[in-house]
Amino acid sequence: MIEHLAIWSKDLEQLTAFYVRYFNCQACGRYCNPRNGFASYFLSFASGARLELMQMPGIANLAKQPTKQYFGFAHMAIALGSAAAVDALYQRLLADGVEVLDQPHHTGDGYYEFTLLDPEANRIEITI
Repeated sequence: MIEHLAIWSKDLEQLTAFYVRYFNCQACGRYCNPRNGFASYFLSFASGARLELMQMPGIANLAKQPTKQYFGFAHMAIALGSAAAVDALYQRLLADGVEVLDQPHHTGDGYYEFTLLDPEANRIEITI
């Protein structure tokens, strides 16, 4: 079992608010280590999966183009439970001006999905 996935963040509060708003996560209290400037939130999804969002001085920016693919971490997939929920979130994200990379569609491997970028250009795949 994967316990959690972690993402380094430039703006911890903004990224936490994004995931709480669109994916109904529950955020624990902010953890801070004053010795090294590390801060994080653990976000819990209803399924039990957790996401750790982290921030610390000195973490280098990755030079990337968000719409291109790179070796290494590719995306995180979040399942919503139904095609109607996928379509509804797609419309909500568009209305809010969130960068969505494609429309909901059926894939050759049986998924109904679309992909978006969070506020820090991490790819999120939304599926049933």
